[in-house]
Amino acid sequence: MTTAASTTAPVADSRALGLAHYAARGVLEQVLARHGITFQQQIALRAAITADAPQTPDDLITQVRGALKADPADLRATLDELLAKQLLVADGAHLRPTEAGRELIAAVGAETAPITARIWGGIPVEDLAAAGRVLTLVAERANAELAALNA
Repeated sequence: MTTAASTTAPVADSRALGLAHYAARGVLEQVLARHGITFQQQIALRAAITADAPQTPDDLITQVRGALKADPADLRATLDELLAKQLLVADGAHLRPTEAGRELIAAVGAETAPITARIWGGIPVEDLAAAGRVLTLVAERANAELAALNA
């Protein structure tokens, strides 16, 4: 005997989103730990590497805060940690990624690429497109709610 619950697809909700996020983040954090870097450090370093122009610390804090919703003081500490690890270097008022920082992000990317392929592989393109639309809308709405709470 089958039940309706066993024959219908689960509905996407905040819990499903959170479980997927933390499962994927857990995988990434395992890889990052082997390289001696935290999730927040990786996000900040990647922001510095992918920027079109050198960023000031405040620029990086603003960008990373927009993604992680983290406390600016914590993000400033993260930048200090990246400087201490010589993954970022101060160049006047700007922070630039070092060659070691670029190599670290490349190594993490190379290590996570096959894992990512296994996680995402085989999902129909139409499903990925629908999920992308829904996740974009959820992020927009959540950001609007957060802005209203902080107003």
